[in-house]
Amino acid sequence: MGARRLRAREDRSRLRPRLRVERRAGRRLSAPAFGGRQRGTLPKLEHVLGFEELPELAAEGRAFADRSPGALEETSSDLEEDDLYTIIYTSGTTGPPKGCMLSHRNYFVMASVGDLMEERYIEDGDVMLLYLPLAHNFGRLMLLTGAHTGFTIAFLADPLRVPEALLQVRPTVLPSVPRVYEKIHAAVTARFEEATGLRRKIVDWALSRGGEASRLRENGNALPGRLALELRLADRLVFRKVHERLGGRLRIAISGGAPLARDVMEFFDAIGLRIVEGYGLTECTTACTFNNRARYRFGSVGPALPGFEVALAEDGELLVRSETVFQGYFKDPEATAAVLTADGWLRTGDVGEIDADGLVTITDRKKDIIVTAGGKNVAPQNIENELKTSRYISQALVVGDRRRYVAALLTLDPDEISRFAAEHGIEGGVADMSRDPQVNELVAGIVEGVNRDRSRFEQVKRFSILPRDFTIEAGEVTQTLKLRRRAITEHFAAEIEELYV
Repeated sequence: MGARRLRAREDRSRLRPRLRVERRAGRRLSAPAFGGRQRGTLPKLEHVLGFEELPELAAEGRAFADRSPGALEETSSDLEEDDLYTIIYTSGTTGPPKGCMLSHRNYFVMASVGDLMEERYIEDGDVMLLYLPLAHNFGRLMLLTGAHTGFTIAFLADPLRVPEALLQVRPTVLPSVPRVYEKIHAAVTARFEEATGLRRKIVDWALSRGGEASRLRENGNALPGRLALELRLADRLVFRKVHERLGGRLRIAISGGAPLARDVMEFFDAIGLRIVEGYGLTECTTACTFNNRARYRFGSVGPALPGFEVALAEDGELLVRSETVFQGYFKDPEATAAVLTADGWLRTGDVGEIDADGLVTITDRKKDIIVTAGGKNVAPQNIENELKTSRYISQALVVGDRRRYVAALLTLDPDEISRFAAEHGIEGGVADMSRDPQVNELVAGIVEGVNRDRSRFEQVKRFSILPRDFTIEAGEVTQTLKLRRRAITEHFAAEIEELYV
């Protein structure tokens, strides 16, 4: 019928300006989150469909199929590989969201990449727990890969219910953004640290054996016989209990959408669950590099996928070329020209490195790099990720562009800081704890630990503990839990200024 999918994340405060753009897209819009209430605000659209109208639409569809049994086949035969398949909006972490136009070819090639890999990660008998929003490219790719490969998908609407769903679904595959792995890591390490006496000695011994095995595997070395036996015992005594909390069958954990701290990856690998990290962006239909068992290195995002080329521009920006590179931004030729070169390379906007083995490491978003008043370049995400490895820190935002030094806004993990408060006789909620001297001393120690191995210009000189976490509702994080830096710096402008008084 000539329709095109136009996907936007379900964030009402940010969807309105997108709808103004979408009014030019055509005459039909499916807006189930808004329904008929939007009719008066979208005068150019002939049809606005809400959930309440879906039964009527289904009835019309069945009637049309009876009248025109060959319509679907006729319409399908008219499709070309380079016809527009969908428009997916970027998350808007570095500016206004832009509509990425993706073709049928883009998505077919992306979903078929697994067929070309030396090792197939997901098989038709797998069960995937999918909580990622389908308006996000990562989630959409998993959905289409499921249809292509034939594995089972269990959908979850609320990412906060992942721990509960892991026990119910018992997935073998979990695609996720780093925040979920960070939360699991914080919870597990907190329980380990609570152990005392003989139990604590067993935990520490098991982690040391798992860590040694992980380092040997990363370097491509076989495990000595004694270490292999010790590892089996460590699994029986300690690690297996962690795996059971993840459902007991999880074998492939995929991380994407943002960088995952190396400490978190090393921890999971030590307990027998390797998190494979990939890298990509909506403009190249999700992924372009991916770690695999044969070629991986903690801290990297792996080598280029089959059929992809990666290179570095003179300023260190990562470039990508493949059949998955998008057609351009919807009705924004100027922005399209800024990211696509004449010879087909996509400028990713990320600064990175490519080592001699072809493994890619992402330093930071080009737009996010902090340049201090002294002219020093600082990559904030690396510092933020290290700060978040503490079980007491929920979120971290590093600031300091054109300032004398680097500072940070920090939020507290409510569960972990409440345990700390109970142990130290601190009363009140998280907002009260953020002002408590003992909590401040605790956080100061965390910051000092992160600063220890950093150059002076990279060190966090001052920090502010905020009374609340960053939220989706306030527009401070995306549906996939990435920070919206501009919104956060606007909302907490006063706190930032206090850091430089």
